[in-house]
Amino acid sequence: MFRNKLTGPDLLLVAANLFPVYGVWFLGWNATEAFIVYAMETMIVGVMTVLKLGVATLVRGKDDWYNAGSPTKVSGLFFIVFFMLHFGLFAAVQTSIFSETAHINPPGAGMFHFFFKWYTYINTEIGYMLLAFIIGYLARSFLPFLLNGEYRTLPMAIIMFQPYGRIFIQQFTVIAGSLFLGFGFGKGFILVFALAKIGFETLVNFDSVLKKARDTMKKGSSEE
Repeated sequence: MFRNKLTGPDLLLVAANLFPVYGVWFLGWNATEAFIVYAMETMIVGVMTVLKLGVATLVRGKDDWYNAGSPTKVSGLFFIVFFMLHFGLFAAVQTSIFSETAHINPPGAGMFHFFFKWYTYINTEIGYMLLAFIIGYLARSFLPFLLNGEYRTLPMAIIMFQPYGRIFIQQFTVIAGSLFLGFGFGKGFILVFALAKIGFETLVNFDSVLKKARDTMKKGSSEE
């Protein structure tokens, strides 16, 4: 369940997570903007996952979908649509709670304003931080997925659920961060938040947990 060592791409993503902290502490960036980037990170992860599922669908077409332990072959488009709806709901709830609690929505804007108008929040500093995360996820997740041939072998169900372990942690910490922003403690909390987030993302092997769950489902279906 835990990683024994960090890879080069892991270290690149660590740097991406620390970049907003550096900006807030030493460059005078706004702590609220840094947390906006962490909230937008959810969308980056979602887009990367859709791209992975798209590549796997182009190559394989169909894959096993487990329903009550029994596998059924379904189109990769099903995985893509299911993920976009399910993960999109997670992202909408997370970003909406964050934006409302941190009071960053314009007066009179709806609860989901941030989720649908995220691009209006991007300025120079936020752009730099987003770019760092995009590079980090490309190096750690998407490029190895292509170069190692995982698009041919990795089950689409695992690809689809890969982001959720990290997102559960991120949702809690981003929402907690919005509360600290409301009390003016954003600068201190962002350091604690970033270190906790880095610890979970680099030390916990979420993929091994997913593969173990998949193997359990396979075993259960074969015994029926």
